[in-house]
Amino acid sequence: MMKNVKFFLAAFMLLAAACSNEESLDSSVNPSSEQAQALVSVRVDGFAVSQEEFSGTTRATAVGSYNGVSFLTLAFYASNGTEVFKHTQNRVDNTTFTTFGEFSTTLPIGSYTMVVLGYVLYDDDALTLTSPTQAEYTVGSPRETFAATQEVNVTSTTALNLTATLDRIVSQLKVVSTDNRTANVEKIRMTFAAGGKAFNPTTGLATVNTGSVSTVSTSVAVGERSGSIGYVFLATDEQTMDVTIETLDAQGNTIYTKTVNDVPFRRNRITKLTGAVYGANAAAGSFQVNTDWIGTVNMDF
Repeated sequence: MMKNVKFFLAAFMLLAAACSNEESLDSSVNPSSEQAQALVSVRVDGFAVSQEEFSGTTRATAVGSYNGVSFLTLAFYASNGTEVFKHTQNRVDNTTFTTFGEFSTTLPIGSYTMVVLGYVLYDDDALTLTSPTQAEYTVGSPRETFAATQEVNVTSTTALNLTATLDRIVSQLKVVSTDNRTANVEKIRMTFAAGGKAFNPTTGLATVNTGSVSTVSTSVAVGERSGSIGYVFLATDEQTMDVTIETLDAQGNTIYTKTVNDVPFRRNRITKLTGAVYGANAAAGSFQVNTDWIGTVNMDF
C-alpha cells in the first residue's frame, strides 16, 4: 500500500556567505561565493496508511505516531551526483530534530534529486544511503522501509509547494507455527535465496539478487505458537524464491531446518508460511503457503 507524504518547500534568497552548507557543495554546484541560495524547508506531514495488506485495517497515521517509521533521512543530490545535503532524524533522539518530520537547509539555484527514506532500526542495524539509486542495510537485517525520490528544480526565490509519495518498498515474510515453542529454541532464522538488503530508492528494487538473512528472537512464551517476521527487497516487483527456516538454540546452533521451495513474494505484501517448526513433528511436517494478495488501495492524505 502506498504511503503519502506531503512536502512543502519554501524558497527565499540568502547570501552564499550565510549558507551553513557552503563548504559541502561541489564547485560545479556552487561556482561562486556570490551565487544565490534558496532556503529549502521540507515537512513530512503524515502518512495515509492502508493497513489492509499488513494488518487488515485502514487508517490515516501521522508520521510521528507510526511505529514502522522511527528514522527519517532526507538527502539532496546535485545533477552531477554530488551529495549536497543529508540529515537523519531519530524519533527517540530529540537532538536530531526540532519537530520530527520537518527539515530545513539551503540550496543554490539548480537541479536536484530529493531522496526521503522512512525506516526502523533494531539492535545494531545500520542503513546507509549513498545516492538516489543506492542504499543498503550494511549491518543487521532489512527492515520495514519506505522511500520516495523526486526531481527538484530551484529556479528562483519563488516559493515551491511539492508533493511526493512515500512507498513501502519491502516484502514481508511471516512464518506462523502450528505447534508450540519448545524451551530449547531462542531464535528463528529465515534465509532468502534471492533478493537482498541493498536497494535502489528510486525504483524500490533490490540492487543485488544474492539473498539475505533475517534472524529474530522468539518473543512468545514456551508452550505458545509463534509468528516470526522477516523482510527482503525484491529484484522485481514479484519474485519467487526458496526460503530456509531454522530454529536456533541460545548458542546459535541449528535445531531444525526446513527449506520451502518456490515461495511467491510481492512488494508491499505479506507472504505467510504456516507449519510446524518446533518439536518432533517439525521435521516431518510441511508448510502451507498463503499466496492471496489484497488489492492495492491508494489514499491521499
